[in-house]
Amino acid sequence: MSPAWGGDLPQLQVSKLQYAFLTHIHSDHSAGLADLILTPWVMGRDTELKLFGPKGLKAMSKGIISAYELDILYRLNGTQPANPTGYKTIVKEIDEGVIFKDDHVEVTAFYNDHGGLRNSFGYLFKTKDKKILFSGDTSLSNNLIKHGNDLDILVHEVYSSEGFKTKTDDWKIYHKEHHTSSIELGLIAKDLKPKKLVASHILFWGASEESIYKDIRKNFEGEVIIANDLLVID
Repeated sequence: MSPAWGGDLPQLQVSKLQYAFLTHIHSDHSAGLADLILTPWVMGRDTELKLFGPKGLKAMSKGIISAYELDILYRLNGTQPANPTGYKTIVKEIDEGVIFKDDHVEVTAFYNDHGGLRNSFGYLFKTKDKKILFSGDTSLSNNLIKHGNDLDILVHEVYSSEGFKTKTDDWKIYHKEHHTSSIELGLIAKDLKPKKLVASHILFWGASEESIYKDIRKNFEGEVIIANDLLVID
């Protein structure tokens, strides 16, 4: 997405990536952390990566550095240009409340309802001209609703109510406890009335984008965007 790779966003130049907010430690949300720690360093980042997330993130980050120790030492001591700082991390294990603030953005963390995983968070991002809520993985969450007033953008996970019918009973129990159906998402959006609703982390299970869209539309009449990789939302 950066100009170096054919994109239009210089802010996303890999070497400039310095902050990351993790919602929870499930592998589908953290398996790319090694790449985020190491690749920007190899490509020129010379400051530590600042990580914010649930308990366990410090151990995870430390484990990644340990796992790649030989790679790091080779890059530091071989002929490749490398700085001694960019692969390191500064980790803040969070609780609810404001966890980050600078001149551009304020980030508030809140607990959502991801089944029995207590240390699972959503994030509210406030800038001078936008208020954006990122749900994280969650079923219907009253705590999320509490933080969802006057949103410009609501980015919310979803699974297909149509595809759900194809799952076995044990998986139905799991997904209903941990995630939000396309019908439920329409009801949430009807309540919160965001200017834009972005359906993300989509579990299709064979259903189509149109099926997701129609389910949401049963209750929400505002703008609905089905997320895709590399999507930019103004």
